[in-house]
Amino acid sequence: MSARKLSRQQHWRIERIQAERARRAERREASRADEDTPEDERPGRVVAHFGHRLEVEDEDGKRHLCHLRANLDALVTGDRVSWRPVAEGSGVVEARLERVSTLERPDSRGRLRPVAANIDRIMIVFAAEPEPYPGLIDRYLVAAEATGITPALILNKADLLPEAAGRLHELLAGYQRLGYEIITASVRSTQGLNDLHHSLLDQTAVFVGQSGVGKSSLIDALLPDEQLRVGALSGERGKGTHTTTTARLYQLPAGGQLIDSPGIREFGLGHLDERQVAEGFIEFRPYLGYCRFRDCHHAREPGCALREAVERGEIDAARFESFRHIVNEQALSSR
Repeated sequence: MSARKLSRQQHWRIERIQAERARRAERREASRADEDTPEDERPGRVVAHFGHRLEVEDEDGKRHLCHLRANLDALVTGDRVSWRPVAEGSGVVEARLERVSTLERPDSRGRLRPVAANIDRIMIVFAAEPEPYPGLIDRYLVAAEATGITPALILNKADLLPEAAGRLHELLAGYQRLGYEIITASVRSTQGLNDLHHSLLDQTAVFVGQSGVGKSSLIDALLPDEQLRVGALSGERGKGTHTTTTARLYQLPAGGQLIDSPGIREFGLGHLDERQVAEGFIEFRPYLGYCRFRDCHHAREPGCALREAVERGEIDAARFESFRHIVNEQALSSR
């Protein structure tokens, strides 16, 4: 059955009603008034999404399987909502509260799709196996900078590092010089797990990275009471198997939350223009706007401030090449 088409007036009326519900929910959350009435709407947070149903956690930590009220915009894990119970363990989501931040990525058609909401940190996980791909790490960092969500880099499976891991240590040192937090961790040796707990304290974080880098294993170690499916590396080119099928929010025992998202091998940046990509490389920012030509593409133009900074050693040449690779790919895909 095809969806019922709504007139402009009906759309306006629905938006007005939802906006009023959201304002009412926010006022109720601020005043904590009338929360003892079972039928009243109450604040909650989406911890998982299953098609047309949501798992919502209330303020007491109890979880309820809820349906969305008709014509309510799509919700994602991490959304704060106003919901109303209708039976034991079930309810209806009445409105979505305002988002502080949203992590989005383009779908197969290039349209931005939210992945998770109200995130404080993006934890970019990579490992000794499969071999780290610096270009993918840079993509995650650009995406994080574009959303204003603070990133951190987690080197997992540190116990698998060879004795002569100079290339990987050099890679880490470069990101550390830029001011990014680096955490070296190992589930087997428990190395770095305390540092990871401290970094996530009172934060809502999402773990991203290639499949097979051990995101689910890390979360298993951080949340001993939760059991996640952990897949072994596939034989094909050492790529990991996908172990998570839907984004889910987990409460950390010491405080804070984790959102485990489906493993992705690439992070599209097609929604960003060339300048936004450049701004995602934080060391480029002092030089942007100082090229000889206003429409400089930082390729072969004379007087390019970025290229001159690379020649002086003020910008790492590998990072600049990573930037060029990203913008060249985007230029080809847009043709």
